[in-house]
Amino acid sequence: MTSATILGLSGLTLTETERAFFREAQPWGFILFARNIDTPDQVLRLTSDLREAVGRDAPVLIDQEGGRVQRMRAPHWREWLPPLEQAAFLDPERSFWLRARIMADELRAVGVDSNCAPCCDIAGPQTHPFLRNRCMGEDAATVARNARASAMGFLAGGVLPVIKHIPGHGRATADSHKDLPLVEACAEDLIAQDFAAFQPLHDMPMAMTAHIRFAAFDDAPATQSPVMVDLIRQVIGFDGLLMSDDLSMQALSGSIRQRAEATMAAGCDITLHCNGERSEMEEAVVGAGTLSDAAKTRAAAAIARRAMREAVDIAVLERELADLLQASGV
Repeated sequence: MTSATILGLSGLTLTETERAFFREAQPWGFILFARNIDTPDQVLRLTSDLREAVGRDAPVLIDQEGGRVQRMRAPHWREWLPPLEQAAFLDPERSFWLRARIMADELRAVGVDSNCAPCCDIAGPQTHPFLRNRCMGEDAATVARNARASAMGFLAGGVLPVIKHIPGHGRATADSHKDLPLVEACAEDLIAQDFAAFQPLHDMPMAMTAHIRFAAFDDAPATQSPVMVDLIRQVIGFDGLLMSDDLSMQALSGSIRQRAEATMAAGCDITLHCNGERSEMEEAVVGAGTLSDAAKTRAAAAIARRAMREAVDIAVLERELADLLQASGV
């Protein structure tokens, strides 16, 4: 049985104890961080070892947004502008597609086939600095256009995009890594603006929840709120695989097992645990349980889209992006 978890690991190589744990736990997928990244050859060996440990072609995720949040960096990989800076381009939609398609080529070359991007949160004057320049615009329509171009670029390269942080993190004035943000905007404004940025992306294969409390709807953070998960499904219309943000973030309370249980009870399909701490991962696996029938169907649909990879001449795309950069004065 497949665990309803995506798990991290401790270092640059898969230890024998991790290998044995993953073989038994059978997480649906894995996620890599900077602590797991050194050279292309090393990353490719690691992703191969992770899949060998579970005996299947499990998804391997990463946060490769560009700007501050970029796990694979120079000198082995390209450096990318923060998304909000690129949103000021003369032709941002084309530039975001090119960026994502080139990035997808880098990811697939080392065995990474899902990217926790794009951020579909709206950048506003109150947006916390940890998030602001990771956004793709300052209004719902702009964000939706740029995010869709980016997501389609990833898909064209055989990489599953994970739209985040659904239903919208832009109004948060606290960092959810450290505290639970409270958003007190009225329901009408949230639906018309923040949530509206995600509606044109309702057909994407995967999405990540926001650890935010929306006072107009519920007292629980969206990740653990049946009300908010129902809104994601019914109002936004998202029917892809819904994963939580990291369970170890301090926006959530209780033990890791309790956090996982509350997340699954709210209606998420899968939980994310990132720090690679063995004892916490064990709790996450117990708390999350196994994939539901509905989650299995969504997961299979996502995996099917991973295989749709279009052949391109990356050098041609690089030249086009460079020309757009130059024309935009970058």
